[in-house]
Amino acid sequence: MSKRDLAKDLFISYKTGFIKKSKHEKNISNREVNLNPTDPQPISDVLKNLIQDREWQSGIAEGNLFANWENIVGAEIAEHTEPIAILEGVLTIRTSSTAWATQLNLISSDVLASLQASAPGALVEKLSIIGPQGPSWKRGIRTIRGARGPRDTFG
Repeated sequence: MSKRDLAKDLFISYKTGFIKKSKHEKNISNREVNLNPTDPQPISDVLKNLIQDREWQSGIAEGNLFANWENIVGAEIAEHTEPIAILEGVLTIRTSSTAWATQLNLISSDVLASLQASAPGALVEKLSIIGPQGPSWKRGIRTIRGARGPRDTFG
C-alpha cells in the first residue's frame, strides 16, 4: 500500500481541475468531479465552503445573536438589556436596572427558548442576568486597607 503525496495531488487538481479521490474515502461519493478552478463561482458557494472548512458556524450564529438582539427579544426588552458575552454555553446579559434583572430572571426560560429558536448555532444553554454595576472603590493600585476610599480626603 503506497502513501498518497497530498501536495502533488493538490497541484495536479489545481492545474487540471480534476479531483482524484482515494478508495479509502468512504464518506465521499464515487463520482469524479471535473471543475475548472478558473471558472467563476457564486460568492455564496465560496463563503459557505469557507465557513464550513474553518468551522465558523457557531461564531457566526453568536455574532448574529448580538447583531439581531432587538429582533430576537423584542424592542422593550432590548431597550433595557445588552448581551455581554457567551462563554461555555452561558449568555451573560446586563440590564439597565435591578428591577429589569429581576423581571428578566422571571421570564428567563421564555427568553432562552426564543434565543435558541432564533440563533440555533449559537449554543446558548443558560442565561446569566446581571444588573448595572457601579465603580468599585475596594480594589485597585491606589487602595489603602482600612481607609474609606477616595472620599476620605474631602473632609
